Amino acid sequence: MSVPLDYPALPKVDLHRHLEGSLRLETMLDIARAHQITIPANIVHLSNLVQVQNGEPFTYQNFLAKFATLRMFYRSPEVIHRVTMEAVEDAARDNVRYLELRFTPVALSRAERFPLAEVTDWVCEAARQAGKKHGVIVHLIASVNRHESVELAEQVAWTAADHLDHGLVGLDLAGNEAEFPAAPFLGIFREARQAGLQATVHAGEWGEPANIRQAIEEFGVRRIGHGVRVLEDEYTTALARERGVVFEVCVTSNYQSGVVDSLGAHPLPKMLNAGLNITLNTDDPSISQITLSDEYRQACEHLGLSPEALKYRILAAAQAGFLKDGERSRLTAQLRKELKI
Repeated sequence: MSVPLDYPALPKVDLHRHLEGSLRLETMLDIARAHQITIPANIVHLSNLVQVQNGEPFTYQNFLAKFATLRMFYRSPEVIHRVTMEAVEDAARDNVRYLELRFTPVALSRAERFPLAEVTDWVCEAARQAGKKHGVIVHLIASVNRHESVELAEQVAWTAADHLDHGLVGLDLAGNEAEFPAAPFLGIFREARQAGLQATVHAGEWGEPANIRQAIEEFGVRRIGHGVRVLEDEYTTALARERGVVFEVCVTSNYQSGVVDSLGAHPLPKMLNAGLNITLNTDDPSISQITLSDEYRQACEHLGLSPEALKYRILAAAQAGFLKDGERSRLTAQLRKELKI
């Protein structure tokens, strides 16, 4: 009989975690008191606004609605510094060794009209300090939303490029894929890659497999956020397999946002059987009320992933990270040693 995995003890890699979906409830209450933000005065009522609850409709509209409240809290440089530090600390507590934390400069800047460059400075510095303090390699990805203007996205992209020496390594296209196309942002992503930024695109989450194909063929990405609808199209599946595209899968988020009907119906096992390169990630740990340990547990105990297969998915995530070659080699060697693979 095999020994059950101690999920919290496993060394971890998270490639897909949003800063804006990682705020602690207690921190939100502190911020609300300090800045006179009108929200429910207790954690239970606040939780209903910013976290997915049992009994709510599991739809992308309900999931995205949580961010409307969350965007009220970014009221000062100190707040942005604090929530970034805490996001990294929470990852470290779950034994995450390498974290790619994506953040949306426009969302962080909007409440008080902070300049995008200053917001980015604050996040970069807080992430640097937190990574050093907690022994986590932290790289940042700047996100732009499909529903916002191309002009704003261009500003974010150039701001990100200016911070390449400060731990910011990539650009992400996120937001409401069901209603807003990616095509208007194609030129920006091409220019960002020429400037040295890596790229990842949310695709095939709430939208058709054609969005995944577009991200691979036109945007030229080697990583897809979610991508769980890839199996609906044979050509796209073959394309992703042949090009070694990495899928940043977030099981609980996919259920809560209505992508899959139940946790047990998640296509992760079928994606692996189709030869696709899968990684496991949190997406928005506070909104979903999860840790990466919980996602590992779901994959093994509800989706049939073996302990050995899970370990190789952790290694695959490290190998897919937006790391320099020396960093990647050291990280994968350390993980191999700890995971005994």
